[in-house]
Amino acid sequence: MEYMVQLENIHKSFGKNQILKGVNMNIRKGEVVVILGPSGSGKTTLLRTINFLDSANEGSISVSNFKVNCNKHSKSQVIELRRKTAMVFQNYNLFQNKTILENVMEGLIVVKKYNKKEAKKVSMEILDKVGLLERCDYYPSQLSGGQQQRAGIARALIMDPDVILFDEPTSALDPELVGEVLNTIKAVSQTGITMIVVTHEISFAKEVASRVVFMEGGNIVEEGKPTEMLVNPKEPRTQQFLKRII
Repeated sequence: MEYMVQLENIHKSFGKNQILKGVNMNIRKGEVVVILGPSGSGKTTLLRTINFLDSANEGSISVSNFKVNCNKHSKSQVIELRRKTAMVFQNYNLFQNKTILENVMEGLIVVKKYNKKEAKKVSMEILDKVGLLERCDYYPSQLSGGQQQRAGIARALIMDPDVILFDEPTSALDPELVGEVLNTIKAVSQTGITMIVVTHEISFAKEVASRVVFMEGGNIVEEGKPTEMLVNPKEPRTQQFLKRII
C-alpha cells in the first residue's frame, strides 16, 4: 500500500505545555483526511509539524517516501520536505503589496526559477480554475475574504505539491462566503491530490472526506469513514463533540 504521508510518534511541546503526545497517522495517496476536534486539541500544531512550520520535538515525518527525523535533521531536508507540501492558512497570508497574479506567480519565480512569462501563463491558468481570472490584477484588499482564500488555494496549487494542508480555511470568513471556498476545495479534491483539512465544517467532511480523524488533548481519539464517524461514532468524547457542533 502506498502511503503519501506517514507520521510516527509525533511529540510537540511549547515550554511545559505538551501539545502533541505521540501521534501516529498514515495517509494514502489521494486521500482527503479531515481532522476535527475542540480548540487546543493539537489539530493545527499537527498540521504545522508536517512541513516543519513548527518543528516537532520527537518522531519522524515522511511525505512521498521522503523521511525526516524531527529531532535530527538538516536544513536541506526540511526544504525538500516543504517542496512536497503546500499550506493554505486561515488568514490567507497574501502579500498585500502584490496583485493576486503576482502572489500566485511568486513561488514559481522564487522557488521553481520560472521566467516571468512562463510563470504568468501557468498562474493565469490556475486563477481561471479557482474563478479569479478576472480579478488577477486586483490587490488582496480589493477582494472579499472568500476571493482571497481562493487566491491562497491557487498559490498552493501552483507549486504542484504532493500534499495540500488546509488550516481551518473558512474560519475567518463571513458565513455567506464559506460555500464558495468549500466548493473550490471540493473541486481540488476531485483532482486526486492528497489533502489534510482541519475544519469544523461537518457537511463538507461528510461530502468530501475519505476519512475523518477526531483529536483531543494531543491524541487521536477515533478515526474512520465519514459515514461511520459522523453518524455513529464509537467513543463517548467524539459523540459529545459532534452533538455540540452539529
